[in-house]
Formats: sequence, C-alpha cells, structure tokens
Amino acid sequence: MPTNLLSRKSHSSAPPVPPPRKRTRRAVLKVIAGLIGLFLLIGGIKVAQIMTLISSSKKMVPPPTTVTSAKVEQADWQPMLSAVGSITPVQGATISAELPGMVSEIGFESGRPVAKGDVLLKLDASAEQAQLRSAQADAELAKADLDRARGLATRKVISQAELETAAAKFTQRKAAVDNMQSVIDKKEIRAPFDGIAGIREVNPGQLVNVGHNLVTLQALDQVFADFSLPQQQLGEVKPGLPVKVTTDAVAGREFDGTVTAVNSAIDRATRNVSLQATLDNADHMLRAGMFVRVKVLLPQQNPTLYIPATGVSYAPYGNSVYVIEKKQDEKTKQDSLLIRQQFIRTGETRGDFVAVTDGLKAGDEIVSTGVFKLRNGMDVVVDNKLAPKPEDAPKPADT
Repeated sequence: MPTNLLSRKSHSSAPPVPPPRKRTRRAVLKVIAGLIGLFLLIGGIKVAQIMTLISSSKKMVPPPTTVTSAKVEQADWQPMLSAVGSITPVQGATISAELPGMVSEIGFESGRPVAKGDVLLKLDASAEQAQLRSAQADAELAKADLDRARGLATRKVISQAELETAAAKFTQRKAAVDNMQSVIDKKEIRAPFDGIAGIREVNPGQLVNVGHNLVTLQALDQVFADFSLPQQQLGEVKPGLPVKVTTDAVAGREFDGTVTAVNSAIDRATRNVSLQATLDNADHMLRAGMFVRVKVLLPQQNPTLYIPATGVSYAPYGNSVYVIEKKQDEKTKQDSLLIRQQFIRTGETRGDFVAVTDGLKAGDEIVSTGVFKLRNGMDVVVDNKLAPKPEDAPKPADT
C-alpha cells in the first residue's frame, strides 16, 4: 500500500479539534456558573442565619424594667381656696409738704425706724419766726391795753364799749400769734405713727412746693394681704378663717393670718369679691406691694386619695398613671409584675402630692417616677432604694 494512502487513513480516523473560540466560551460559561452557584450558596447560608436569628429573637424575653413605686394613700385634707394677692401695710402714708419752702434739715435715715412725733424734716421758717415775734409784740401790747381798760372801766372812767374794743383787739392779736405758730409748726414735718421710713425724695437746700412727696412711711408690724375670690365661693368664706401666705421673696416659709374683712360688693367687671387678711410681721419680711399666694383654709375635713405628683403622666387627652399588678406565668407558675395604664382625674396639689378624685382606690400600687418611658403591659421590677421621698411642704435643697 502506498505511503500516501496510509497517511490519508490516519488523518480521517482522528477526532476533529474544536476551534479556539468555542473553547474560550465554554470556559467562561463554567466560571459564570460556578460564581452563580457560589453566590446562591452564600445567600442560602445568610438566609438560614437570618431565619435562625429571627426565630431565636422571638423566643427571647426582654428583661423587666426597674421602676420605683408608691401606694395610693388616703387622709383627711382640709379644703383650701387658692388666690393671688398683694401686701399692703396696716398703716402707711406718703408724707408730703403742706406748705412751700426750702428744706433746711432732715431728721431721719432712709430705711430706718421712726417713732410717732419724730421730726422727719424741717423747712426754712426764718421769715415766719420774725413775723411771729412781731405778732407776739402786738399781742403783748394789746394785752396791756386790755388790762388798763379793765382798770379804767372799774373806776367808770371808760365806757363798756371801749373795754370790749380793747378785748377784741387783744383776741385778734393773740389769733395772729397762734396762726404764725401754726405755720411754723407745719414747717416741721413729724411722723404721724411708728413705722419704717422709706428712701427720702428731697435733699437739704431743695425748694419744695405744696404736695411735694418727701418720704414714705410704713408700719410693718402687721400687714394686710389683699386678694380676690370668684363670687361662687363667697358662701364659703367669712371673717375669722385662717389663711396661709407664701411668697417667692421668702422661699420655704409660710405666714399665718386670719381673714378680717370681706367686701360688701362684687366687682362688676370680674365678678370677684375682695377679701383682706391680717398677718403678723414682726420681722418685717413682708413689704408693701409684695406679690403673694394666699390659701384660705375651710373648716371641714374631706377624705382624700393622694399620690406623688411625679407618678402622673399628663396629656391633653387625659391624665394617667401606671398601676403595678401581679401576674402568674402559665408554664413556670411564678409570679411577676406588670404595669397597666389607668386614666385618672386629679384634684388639688399639696407640696409633692396630688389628689385623685377618680380612677384609683386606696392601697393601689403605682409607678412613682419615670412614667414617660413606660408603656402599657411592660414587665417591671420594683426597686425603691433611690426613690425620692415626696413631702407635704418641700423645701429647695439650696435653702
């Protein structure tokens, strides 16, 4: 067999070799398929992990929240009527000049006590003193004439008419003396009552006119608290009721007093009735014009439920508290605590407490602080070690 024939047979029996482009496309497809499989595997693992976390989170129970608690207490509260008012002195006046003149002397110190009759200041009265001496001389002469006329009238030397003329002349001269003395006295301004002098409004050498304000004088051993109440409460107030007065100017202190006057007329504009209470003020801590808060204590006693004001969640749609209740776990049969939101109606406040008129009963346990962070149905644990202690009459820590 010829050689070229054998070579043809050998070439025809070998498999055909694919072209280079087809091999490259197959390799790329295998790589892409491998990457897709890898991504699917990783995604499946992550999905399995997420599902495991979700399943475990559903089984997890959050730890209970630590809260402080307080019991709903009941006590007899004396009803109060609250108002705002101002302080006025029992005796007070603005001393002013009755006559014109120049200030020659000041006899008091601003802010110091003065006694009734003390000379506060003097106006220059040198001209009046000279006129007084002249009037006194005329009066002495008129008196001498009157004495001479009486002697002559006794001896029937002069008529009764001449005697009466001499007497009238003496009376006129004496009245002139009294008038000048009165003018001089009015130029010595004296304290009309015991009190505390205010800040002087004049200086020596200053010329003052009639009515010019010189100094204020206030008697502060007792003061009035003037306040008003609505006409609906007129039937509850009467003279003799005790009052408690507080002011920001004397923090942490209550002043005791008594209602001493109830106005006989109602204000047409406000329909309020004006009242006046008298307070002892021996240390002069209350001053005229001071703003005060007044509480009138009514005679009756009312049983009242009250709680710490910090336990109330105030909201426009209604005030509420969180009541602490026990619950039993169905599986473990163990007791635990949860909170239930309870809407209430509140009344007056006293110190750190607020009265509850509806929604609670005596003995209920409520959350006393931090109610803004709670929600209905939460599990809680009570810990009162650091709980603040509410008081009827709290005092600031820095006083």
